[in-house]
Amino acid sequence: MFHPVKDRAVTKPDSENGRQSSSEESGFVTVDLMPDKRSLGGVARAHDRPAVGRAAEQTDRLGLGGSTSSRSKDRCSAPGLARTAERALSSNRKKESTMPVKTEPDFVGLDIAKDQLDYCLNDRTEGRCPNTTAGRVLLIQQLRQLAHPRVIVEASGGYEKVVVAELLQAGIEVCVVQPGRVRALAYAEGLLAKTDRIDARLLRRYGQKVELRLAAPTDPATANLRELLEHRRALSTQLVEVEGRLALAGPTLHKLLEVQRAFLEQQLATVEKLIHEHIDQNPDLRAKAERMQQVKGVGPILAATLLAYVPELGKVESAQLSALIGVAPHPKDSGPRSSPRHIRGGRPQVRIVLYMAAVCATRWNPILAAFYRRLRANGKPAPVCLVAVMRKLVCLLNRLIQNPNFALAS
Repeated sequence: MFHPVKDRAVTKPDSENGRQSSSEESGFVTVDLMPDKRSLGGVARAHDRPAVGRAAEQTDRLGLGGSTSSRSKDRCSAPGLARTAERALSSNRKKESTMPVKTEPDFVGLDIAKDQLDYCLNDRTEGRCPNTTAGRVLLIQQLRQLAHPRVIVEASGGYEKVVVAELLQAGIEVCVVQPGRVRALAYAEGLLAKTDRIDARLLRRYGQKVELRLAAPTDPATANLRELLEHRRALSTQLVEVEGRLALAGPTLHKLLEVQRAFLEQQLATVEKLIHEHIDQNPDLRAKAERMQQVKGVGPILAATLLAYVPELGKVESAQLSALIGVAPHPKDSGPRSSPRHIRGGRPQVRIVLYMAAVCATRWNPILAAFYRRLRANGKPAPVCLVAVMRKLVCLLNRLIQNPNFALAS
């Protein structure tokens, strides 16, 4: 049975809300110099150069015959604060009134589960709605009441895909973050409790404190290609498991495993054919795939994987792309100690396929093979050399997509 969204006021302890701002603690008030101008979301905001000061102290001081000289009027009672409202803007400040006001996003934490969605709109308003079509419509209606909503969600095993797609289609900004990083913030805050409601609040605080990338709508062709590749990876994993059990299986089980292996091989061939047809039917994907396969060592599976999981290919710098995929070594030094650098993070589904392509390139690509042999001759371990070849291969493919006139060495 569908339950409508209910907003409820939540009184939070000071340990969750944090300390008040310095202006609230000191009793400062903000005076709007443009009272006739509407502020966004019904919240009064200061425009241009707001006058901030101890209103009560200034009133008492002026009323009791305090200093009223031009020098004292030009200064504010508290250091580092703007001038009082009685003093008009000078001529060289009038240009500020014509500049656009940059509104701060209204961060919203959204915890996504299979059956329900928990959201936190602000410090006092949060709620829950079912993870259905009707529930997501009501959620979008709640978000539209904010001036500039920006929703922070976690990558929750695929349940976030439909929600993120509908939010982006409604014109609402979304940031998809890694759950481990959000949990690290909870540990840093000393927050050990974990519920869906607490996670929604935590996601909102995470968006306020960390500069995040905005999610972009996924191209339908790319989304379909990604689904086919995920199914192919699942079939490949099952096929490896079955082949590993064949060596130890008895006569009866061996026959069953042989049937299962034949079925998986047939399904794998069907999926690979669908992947090839899908890329061939899309002109943009076909052009990029053909361009990448000009490099010796790059096959159709690696080209399809990069097209599906690395939409940044050809749009960012090579160093940034290496870090996104996870083939850039990171230092781990402390004082005089200099530890070996290791790769971490990134996108493992791309790195697995890229590793096999690097192994092939060290044998058949003359340039990358010479690079690999030179590193080995210098005493580098084989895994380190292969990671270096992976990084070189990524940079080369990124350059090929960026520059259509870039020609490979013969």
